[in-house]
Amino acid sequence: MKFNKHIKEIVFAGIGVLFFSVIASGQQNGSLDSIKLVKPGAQLVQVAKQFTFTEGPAADKMGNIYFTDQPNDKIWKYDIDGKLSLFMDKTGRANGMYFDKNGRLITCADEQNELWAITPKKEVTVLLNNFEGKKLNGPNDLWIDNKGGIYFTDPYYQRDYWQRKKPEMKGQYVYYLPNGKSKAIIVDSLLVQPNGIVGKADGSILYVADIGDNKTYKYHINADGSLTNRQLFVPQGSDGMTIDQEGNLYLTGIGVTIYNSSAIKVGNIAVPSGWVSNVCFGGRDRATLFITASESVYTLKMMVKGGD
Repeated sequence: MKFNKHIKEIVFAGIGVLFFSVIASGQQNGSLDSIKLVKPGAQLVQVAKQFTFTEGPAADKMGNIYFTDQPNDKIWKYDIDGKLSLFMDKTGRANGMYFDKNGRLITCADEQNELWAITPKKEVTVLLNNFEGKKLNGPNDLWIDNKGGIYFTDPYYQRDYWQRKKPEMKGQYVYYLPNGKSKAIIVDSLLVQPNGIVGKADGSILYVADIGDNKTYKYHINADGSLTNRQLFVPQGSDGMTIDQEGNLYLTGIGVTIYNSSAIKVGNIAVPSGWVSNVCFGGRDRATLFITASESVYTLKMMVKGGD
C-alpha cells in the first residue's frame, strides 16, 4: 500500500454509522454486465466514505470483512449483516492483513515495521520485528499459505510518523516466515518495489506485484516455502490483489483489473475513487467483492467466490 499524505483529510464519522449508496456516475450497468464474473444486474455499492486511506481487507471464517484506515491507525469491521463498526484503534499502523487458521488477524504493522497477530479479543503478539538485526522497510501486504507460513512484501514508503529518513535494508524484498518460526527468509530479492501478494488456496502458486516496475509475477511454491520458476504474468503492477475460485487474478490501482489464469484480461471494474488500494472476497457466501479505495469502501456481487 502507498498513500498520498496530501490527500484531503476526510471528516471522521461516528462508529456504526452506515452509508449505502449505489454509484451511478462513472460506472454503467452495461460495462459491469460485460464482465461475466459479475452477478448479472449487480451494481457497485459504496458502503462508506468517511476514511482517509483504506487498505488491507481480509475476511474471517464467517465472511466478515476487516479493513484498515491506515493514516488514522484504525481497523474497521464490515460484518455479514452489512453493519460497519470500529474493531480496533491503535493498530501499529496496520496495512495489509490476512486471517490465519486460528482466527487471528495477521497484520503488516509498519509503525515499528513489524508483523502482528491480533486475536478477536484484540490481544497483540509481535511475530517479527527485524531481519538479521536490521529494521524492516515497512511490511506492506501478506498472504498465509495452508501450512500457516506468511509471505509478505517489504517496500519502502517514507512515513511521516517515522523518525528515520532512510531504510536500513539494502533492497526491497519478498519474505517468507515459516509457521512457528521467528526468523524470516528472503524468497525474492530482485524486485524493484514489491507490493500486492496473494496465492492459490492449494499452496501451489504465488503472485507478487512489483509496483515499482509495473509488473506482476507468478511463482511456483516449493515444499519448504521457497519460490522457483518466476514468470512475468502481466506487464501491470498492483497495490493489493486477490484471486477467485476459478484462478482469476484481481489487480488494483485504477479500478480493479481482472485477468484469467492464462493472463488474458477479463475486464476492468471502474471505481469512482482516485486510487483502489486492495480487494478481497467476503460475505456469507464468499461471493461479495470488497474494494478499498482511498476514502471509500465498496461492494460488488459476483458469480464467483474467493479462491485464496
